[in-house]
Amino acid sequence: MERELDRYRSADELVEILGDWSTASGPLYGRLVAAVARAVTAGDLVPGERLPSERDLARTLVVSRATVTAAYDELRARGLVESRRGSGTRVAEGPPALPAGADGRVPGGRATSIFQRFVDGPGEVISLAHAIEGPVPDLRQALLDLVREDLPHLTADAGYHPRGLPALRDAIATHLTGLGLDTSSEQVLVTAGASQAIGLVAQMRLRRRSGVVVESPGWPGCFDVFRAAGARLRGVRLDEEGARADEIERAFADYRPALLFVMPTYHNPTGTLMSAARRGRIARLAERYGVPVLEDNAYTGLAGEAPPPIAAYGGPGAEILTVGSLAKAVWGGLRIGWIRASADTTERLARHKALADLGSPVLDQALAARFLPRLHELEASRSAAGRQRLDHLAGLLRARFPTWRWTEPQGGAALWIELPRIDARAFAHVALRHGVEIVPGAAMDSDGRHDNFIRLPFTFPTETLTELVDRLGRAWAELQRSASYPTLIL
Repeated sequence: MERELDRYRSADELVEILGDWSTASGPLYGRLVAAVARAVTAGDLVPGERLPSERDLARTLVVSRATVTAAYDELRARGLVESRRGSGTRVAEGPPALPAGADGRVPGGRATSIFQRFVDGPGEVISLAHAIEGPVPDLRQALLDLVREDLPHLTADAGYHPRGLPALRDAIATHLTGLGLDTSSEQVLVTAGASQAIGLVAQMRLRRRSGVVVESPGWPGCFDVFRAAGARLRGVRLDEEGARADEIERAFADYRPALLFVMPTYHNPTGTLMSAARRGRIARLAERYGVPVLEDNAYTGLAGEAPPPIAAYGGPGAEILTVGSLAKAVWGGLRIGWIRASADTTERLARHKALADLGSPVLDQALAARFLPRLHELEASRSAAGRQRLDHLAGLLRARFPTWRWTEPQGGAALWIELPRIDARAFAHVALRHGVEIVPGAAMDSDGRHDNFIRLPFTFPTETLTELVDRLGRAWAELQRSASYPTLIL
């Protein structure tokens, strides 16, 4: 078992724990002191842990070494850290720390700061950690109609539906059938958004050290769900048609994973739409190697139609679970999603769902059932608005950052931007001081192939996008002025 005095926090790990420390008021060293003190008090940093050197932390934060030296001096004066010759700076002894994982952090996870932003709220920071739009215009009227027309009938029921409200399951089955995936209501489980759907599958399928093949890059929130279940991740790259089938086959043959997780429609963060041919090939590989596939189709496109879900291409021996959600098309606050699988698999998942919450809120489900028949229309409206915002943002970026590069996304909600040999983590630290929270590529790809990328959502109103680019411009200028900003050897 690892001794406390052997534990070491790298600069990157410490920065992940500290969150948006630099947005507070006061001198930089004082903000750093306050953030480290909070981490020690909360048990995020435990007694005996060695902190990064002054030089390493200063380089990672893109601040002067004098700033970190002053912060460490103040922390020592407060008795929160101690320094000994030859052993560096360590967290001082104090009350026993919480058990690992008791604070809700995933060991080795990449999405801690993203989830913390949901907990804290955006504040004055423009957060790029999530791509969220407001509700559809007629949400209020739909809710009033629900109360007037359906409430008496709904409240006459016991209100517990672990599988989901029957009317909603019927509507989801009809929707999926319309997409080219024949579905009955017995194959549908209603969940509290796509996130719970993915979590339930992880509970059912994964054990400690199970292998999961994922797209690289991908969304760290999903990856941390698998890591929290004890899984080991193996990434496969994407091309213009989606996740590369040759790398998936190699991973299946060599790795014998418990699950393949992909986002074919539309991939987050690249916005790539997986081709019909690639979907068919992945379905055949899943059947040949006996690997279940979990496909997340939560995003909408910017133009054209998407092919049917991967499950539509699967043979009788393929286990393919299809996840969807109303978060992007209707409203993120309407926490309604679903899983489509075989009837037997849905039965098992329903038992996991019952243990979690006995069923999603009935009124939310009834409201969702009113929107499902109009989902195609709602997605088309979202797509048109998204295209306008994307064009506005792209024009601003080309004018302000001529060295930034990206591929036009086919859908989704963000640009996947390549920076010119700049470690995006360094840029993220500077940008936070200018009021922008960035998700760097290192959080979305653990193999280092995308360390110079950032994800830039275009879901904000145009005036916010203009302010966002202005703040990023100031941060970029500061980073360029820095004498020692980190560059990458690509």
